[in-house]
Amino acid sequence: MNSATFKTPLAIAIAAAGMSIAGTAMADSQALEQRLADLEARIVAAEQRANAAEQRAEIAEAEAEGRLSADEVEERLAKVERQASGEEGFSFNVYARSGLLLGEDRKSIAGGPYITPAGGFGGAVGRLGNEGDTYAEAILNYRMQFDNGAKAHYRTMIADSVSTSNDWTADESNLNVRQVYAEFSDLPSFTGAFENASIWAGKRFDRDNFDIHWLDTDFVFLAGTGAGIYDVQLADNWKSNFSLYGRSFSEYPVDRENPDLTGDTDSLTLTANNYFGNWQWMVSGLSAADNDERDIGAGQDAADSGFHTMVAYHGDSFFGAGEGNYKVALLHGQGLGAEVKGIGSNGDLTDDAQSTRLGIYGTTYLAPKWRIAPALLAETSEDRFSEGDRFDWATLSARLANEITENFEMQYEASYQYMDLDQGPGGNAVSGNFGKFTIAPTFKPQVGGFWQRPEIRAFASYTDWDRELNRFSADDAFGTEGFTGGQWSFGVQTEVWF
Repeated sequence: MNSATFKTPLAIAIAAAGMSIAGTAMADSQALEQRLADLEARIVAAEQRANAAEQRAEIAEAEAEGRLSADEVEERLAKVERQASGEEGFSFNVYARSGLLLGEDRKSIAGGPYITPAGGFGGAVGRLGNEGDTYAEAILNYRMQFDNGAKAHYRTMIADSVSTSNDWTADESNLNVRQVYAEFSDLPSFTGAFENASIWAGKRFDRDNFDIHWLDTDFVFLAGTGAGIYDVQLADNWKSNFSLYGRSFSEYPVDRENPDLTGDTDSLTLTANNYFGNWQWMVSGLSAADNDERDIGAGQDAADSGFHTMVAYHGDSFFGAGEGNYKVALLHGQGLGAEVKGIGSNGDLTDDAQSTRLGIYGTTYLAPKWRIAPALLAETSEDRFSEGDRFDWATLSARLANEITENFEMQYEASYQYMDLDQGPGGNAVSGNFGKFTIAPTFKPQVGGFWQRPEIRAFASYTDWDRELNRFSADDAFGTEGFTGGQWSFGVQTEVWF
């Protein structure tokens, strides 16, 4: 692959601008998708009503037989009504993917959206036909509603990730409890700006994180253990969330010549997330006491504080050109805030570190049976790990789907990444281009929109890159024998969420 055959970052930006005028929406298809979603919701509601009717009959029978007092009957009937409305009771949600990824020699190969040298700096590429892992999230919810109208929501989320294809993977398991929190809303004593606010505490992902699914990357990922308050109404068109998240920096070296000397601290992130209609403005301050004692080499001091901000727009059309949606976000961070996606997650950043990232994606129908989802993600950072270092990368990706029947569609994805990386932890300075094209025959219970799951897909991908990228590290996939660019890969995968 020659560098000249690829677009420059400037050309990528021009191409992204072209996305905003590229497609014509198909309102009939969107309306059909909405009608199907409404039908599904009515079916669920009917099932809840049927279950409630059965419980009411049992309560009436118990009352008639004298097994329940009038007060007990009233209390149980009120609980049945809350459950029938969906405001109380247990629910279960899932995200999962599992697939087999093989190279031309029919052996497993490395994959994933962060496979390139830029991946260690957040540079994701298209994920279709590029995943060979098994990852699963199981989310357990219980909701309660009280007589005074207050509501409570408790959530536990368990996740696991393995890359082996074996059926028994205990030795490779990364089983983890990723969320445990409680949230209270509709509290009668909350008035004024707090009337519709909810409070929470525990370990969680922030409610308002959002992502580019096709790159498997969040625009911003705020998470940890702490507390917060959502939906404070500061003005008619101004709503704000406030939170404090803690993350742990542990077992980091304070003297590289004496590895027994290690330190630990907590990274604290105080955030105000503001919404003005479709606009979002997020601002965060970060602190990690004693993190400046961390030895990051080259005579550099690690940051013990930082700043992060994001301005985003959540569009309800395809860049104003038709039906669909789009999101645009510009992020900037300094010091500990220079890890602009995973806020507060990196303790190796210098005091002078700074990063700026742009993310864009949209979805629309080009024709009644053709839909497209283009995406752009780019970042520039400097003074990240040492004075004068610089890391630039940009990814342009597009997912295209053709709905052939109500259960089958053809998916296609093209992804390109440019990178110019200085020497960083574990890597040499490299620059070059990466490209991937995937074709994926896909089966679904029902097609219609990019968010319909579950699905089962087979795929074939052709991947190529500049050979200079193999110099980046002897420990990553690009430095391994047999992983040298211009290769085919094949596989199968399922993806589920509900």
